[in-house]
Amino acid sequence: MGHPRRLVVGTAGHIDHGKTALVKALTGVDTDRWEEEKRRGITIDLGFAPLPLADGLQASIVDVPGHEGFVKNMLAGATGIDVALLVIAADEGVMPQTEEHLAIVELLGVRRGVPVLSKRDLVDDEWLALVRTEVAERLKASRVRWDAPIAVSALTGAGLDDLRAALVRVGGDLPARPTEDLFRLPIDRVFAVAGAGTVVTGSTWSGSVAIGDSVRLLPLDREVRVRSIEVHGETAERAVPGRRTALALVGVDKAELERGAVAVTGPGWASTTTLDVALELLPGARKPLAVRTRIRVHLGTAEVLARVAQVRAIAPGETGFARLLLEQPIVARGGDRFVVRSFSPVTTIGGGLVLDPFPPKRPRVAERGLAAQQPGGERLARLVEEAGLRGVPVRDVPVRVGILPGEVTATVEQAGKGVIASGDLLVARRALAAEVERLGAVVGAHHQTHPLDPGLSLQALRAAVAVEDVAGPVWDLLVEYGVKKQAFEVAGAVARRPGWKATLESHAGDSGARLVRRLVEARWQVPTVAELQQEFPDLGVAPLLAHLAREGGVEQVDLERYASKPALEEFRGALEATLRELGRATPAQLRDRTGLTRKYLIPLLEWADRRAITRRDGDARVLARLTGAAGGS
Repeated sequence: MGHPRRLVVGTAGHIDHGKTALVKALTGVDTDRWEEEKRRGITIDLGFAPLPLADGLQASIVDVPGHEGFVKNMLAGATGIDVALLVIAADEGVMPQTEEHLAIVELLGVRRGVPVLSKRDLVDDEWLALVRTEVAERLKASRVRWDAPIAVSALTGAGLDDLRAALVRVGGDLPARPTEDLFRLPIDRVFAVAGAGTVVTGSTWSGSVAIGDSVRLLPLDREVRVRSIEVHGETAERAVPGRRTALALVGVDKAELERGAVAVTGPGWASTTTLDVALELLPGARKPLAVRTRIRVHLGTAEVLARVAQVRAIAPGETGFARLLLEQPIVARGGDRFVVRSFSPVTTIGGGLVLDPFPPKRPRVAERGLAAQQPGGERLARLVEEAGLRGVPVRDVPVRVGILPGEVTATVEQAGKGVIASGDLLVARRALAAEVERLGAVVGAHHQTHPLDPGLSLQALRAAVAVEDVAGPVWDLLVEYGVKKQAFEVAGAVARRPGWKATLESHAGDSGARLVRRLVEARWQVPTVAELQQEFPDLGVAPLLAHLAREGGVEQVDLERYASKPALEEFRGALEATLRELGRATPAQLRDRTGLTRKYLIPLLEWADRRAITRRDGDARVLARLTGAAGGS
């Protein structure tokens, strides 16, 4: 038979229109008197009751008060309702608060609803027919798909079977919530139970979690372990979507959590203080929403104050894009719905859809709003484009875009060839192309400034990337793309223009020849680079000598000196001949043989040591090859 289908049913309606009595008649649970002290172990919050229905359908009924606290409680306990029961007293009909609750149900994106005409026993058939017609006409204009009104009496039980049948019918039309999603439980209550520790309750929005699993608590950002689970007061091995859930947690104190926190699993989740949204203002709102308007945002079980930013004033009855600057962090996902209330007096004025829970500073929301409402692939392509060289981690896509983890691969494919995947990052091809072109210019500028260098070191080129600390996968893509587009080529540890070769003739005229002649004339009395720079102030001596060394005309003796190759070979021959004759020789003896002062002799002897021609033996030198050391080059 498979797992039972699950349904979250939320009541709505004017105060004293019989919502709690209706829930008790349907379920046998008095949600006004369900006290924690009456329960053993983990308890379920006030206002929630299980309702087993036919055909394997399990409903969770959320009963909320009809007074001003409705919004907080509705969003705290009934977020993610599948079906709304709009309860209207048959003896009173539609009231102002009925209209507000209807608007909230619509703003929350509830897809299906059943109007319930309560207190059937208080009116005659003629009056009931009038109320039924009034309600049906009013709901025709609603964006929620409402069933025909059902008249019930909690006192006599009349109509309850019809209501159960309607819930079965409606529930059968709704798609099941996927368990393969990321787990998210908005917390509406926190308390401590002896032997269980800290307990959190809420309605599981998505995914599942089992006993022993770890969950992350946000915005606390703490990993904790699930000790035990209860669903509607019954011990369970696993929490699943669409059910009232209580988790006993190990690793957190009751005082560290409050309503509005969220338990999640999987990557991509983070608290945020900025949201890009599509905002809808109700026709009954008193004034437009303008920049800096202070509002109350209800999302999940959280209520936070916020300022509206980057918005063209949204008039009552209109929809627009806005950025919300939240005064406290919340947890949101792309596609989440929320309700907005005015700061003072507190009334429901609108709601909206989260377009991006982690928006970039640029571009403005008005420039990205329409794209943010496109299908997943197009929306992802836009996010990747905006991220530039920083890219978008693949692991963040389910939360950022609001899709199932199993849909990521297909969504990336739908994003098109403009998005390139490298490791765990998605990068825009256009951003890569633009940066490769710029880096090609950087390499070219280096050639102009340092014409005798073989190229720009890859380390220096990476430091020149427009993004600080560019990620490894993106850097690899830049190099690969740069070589492919022939913006530069890589030779060893340097990047250079394709075909670039630093040559003396093309870049230095007779400058190199002048330096070579000077070193040949100097023979073993090797001048320092600084001394040569004083002699040839018109030349870039250091880069020119480095170029000559690469070309093989001269050889570097140490950090401060270069000598002509023939002079060094001649010195090596004289040194080896002397040591073969004497066996070992001190610098003083070699000075007498060569006629060099210590200023010139010591650097040459250290060069010979490094080349494994000689080695030290106390204060003297001996031939290295006579002791088994490697020979000269």
